[in-house]
Amino acid sequence: MVSAAPRVALLHEWFASYAGSERVVEQAMAVFPDAPLFALCDFMSEQERGFLGGRRPTTSFIQRLPFAKRKFRGYLPLMPLAVEQFCFDDFDVVLSSSHCVAHGALTRADQLHISYVHSPIRYAWDLQHQYLRESGLTWGLRSMLVRMIMHYMRLWDHASADRTDVFVANSQYVANRVRKTYRRPCEVIYPPVDVEAFAFQSDKDDYYLTASRMVPYKRVDVVVEAFRQLPGKRLVVIGDGPDMKKIKRLAGPNVQLLGHQSFAELRRHMQSARAFVFAADEDFGITPVEAQACGTPCIAYGVGGSLETVAAGRTGLHFEQQTADCVADAIRRFETEADRFEPAAIRAHAERFSIERFRKELAELVARCWDQHRQSSTVQATS
Repeated sequence: MVSAAPRVALLHEWFASYAGSERVVEQAMAVFPDAPLFALCDFMSEQERGFLGGRRPTTSFIQRLPFAKRKFRGYLPLMPLAVEQFCFDDFDVVLSSSHCVAHGALTRADQLHISYVHSPIRYAWDLQHQYLRESGLTWGLRSMLVRMIMHYMRLWDHASADRTDVFVANSQYVANRVRKTYRRPCEVIYPPVDVEAFAFQSDKDDYYLTASRMVPYKRVDVVVEAFRQLPGKRLVVIGDGPDMKKIKRLAGPNVQLLGHQSFAELRRHMQSARAFVFAADEDFGITPVEAQACGTPCIAYGVGGSLETVAAGRTGLHFEQQTADCVADAIRRFETEADRFEPAAIRAHAERFSIERFRKELAELVARCWDQHRQSSTVQATS
């Protein structure tokens, strides 16, 4: 007898912009088209919310709090309470997309909770001290208050992890952090990358490319500064953000700052670049995969997701530190080895992260875990 498909609910923390975690939710909706959406709040603009296909998520009380549209992240201390108020009684499986509190949803013993973890709360765990430094909160009354909130969040985060039946991470890097933080096993399903939107091109021009939001942790500054040591090499920079003034001060005559560009222009530059340079410490990092989908090799910081998305010696190179000297040395090394990087092989590597692969692996995981959960529940009920 074939068992009926489980009734699935999708839980996301918030909808405010279309970024990496929203791409995961978009494809999860494609796998489970009848699954309703839940979110702490939904402030997605009409211009960006097309990927939701007209769906409006069920939201929490945070949606209605004062100034929430602009300052909802400031309600972080209330988010554990908010996620615990959702009622999932009508569903068999809760599939959460979590980088903050979604894994802490309340479910019954006969229900299955699978949490796709983009990251444990980094600013409460391994990045707390960096967050305090960058926010100017290393001392004083506000620093004490924030530290107390982070302490409370860690206690709740660790305790609530026991509510999740199955953890799934977006990379081995994040899976290791899940094991460290929650002491729980964790499977890996790489997030979906729309490799088909980035057409392959074997002919390359003589320039390097980096593309990113201009925010401190992306470390665009060290890439730009590296090219001051490489006056004979050209760098094109695409992106905008708070660090743009700093980047302009660092840029030499061989660096072209294009600011924000359309998707078509970004793709065109990725297709033609000699190599893509990526200096961020990312949990996964979609942009290097998009560049490789164009057949373009990557020169990436050898930490985090880049170790899994960029195959050293086959699709690119890694550098060991986020410094201009290390980036410049990696580019010099690339110049001596450029002929070994075959664009067609680079494209084939990128296809390992496709949308189709993500949908297949997610559907198989939910079906397998639900069958195991039902069988386990049946055995316990009869014993």
